[in-house]
Amino acid sequence: MNPRALIAEDEPLLAQSLKNALAIAWPELQVIALAPNGIEALRLVEAERPDVAFLDIRMPGLTGLEVAAELADRLNEGEPVPRIVFVTAYDEYALKAFDLAAVDYLLKPVGAERLAKAVERLQAQLAAPREDLAQLVSRLQKVIAAGSATMGAAPAEGPLKIIRAAVGNVVRMIPVAEVCYFQAADKYTNVVTRDAEALIRTPLKELLAQLPQDSFRQIHRSTVVNLGEVAAAVRDDAGRLSLRLKQRKETLPVSRVYAEQFRQM
Repeated sequence: MNPRALIAEDEPLLAQSLKNALAIAWPELQVIALAPNGIEALRLVEAERPDVAFLDIRMPGLTGLEVAAELADRLNEGEPVPRIVFVTAYDEYALKAFDLAAVDYLLKPVGAERLAKAVERLQAQLAAPREDLAQLVSRLQKVIAAGSATMGAAPAEGPLKIIRAAVGNVVRMIPVAEVCYFQAADKYTNVVTRDAEALIRTPLKELLAQLPQDSFRQIHRSTVVNLGEVAAAVRDDAGRLSLRLKQRKETLPVSRVYAEQFRQM
């Protein structure tokens, strides 16, 4: 029989994207369910008995690590459980997950080459007997305890000078001074320069604390702009304020909360 998989991911677009990528990387794999949270993931594992579970580390209800710990306990009690692949937008958790007895981990957004390697490892694992999972349970408990203490903590760093952004298999080094604006996009932040865009995994709120305060200002709950790239501030007939940029065609809306700082423009 062809192997069967579950994807647990609270962002529907990301879940569908991974499902589509798996259809290309592993045509024989049947994705039987998409779970929007950890609690539903556990229910579907029990109901569907998949061979593989792709678990987002940060999910509502239960995190991917907590789901994995529950599955490890069930396996030790003799119940069949899937092989685990952690999917995460946070590097610190990815490295911890890899240290566990989990098959593999993937960093979001998932690249085709990295996914192909994970598929190879999964196929090899499915063809071999499981290792002793006593260490898995112990390590899971430790990493969950460590993760709960650091989850959501921002790195204590000075003003950023370089943004590291993954574009396919290439990591671009973008000088902060060349960024026109940053915009929140689901769990990522879109970095927009004069002629390109790139996604990074740092949430906008954490990023704002690391940017030079004299040149970058928040203008909307989802947008931070480089003041040096602003050509003009314009009000429409309804009094709504927006910013025109020097090197970009789009305009950026300014929420009323932040409009005061552009009164003199």
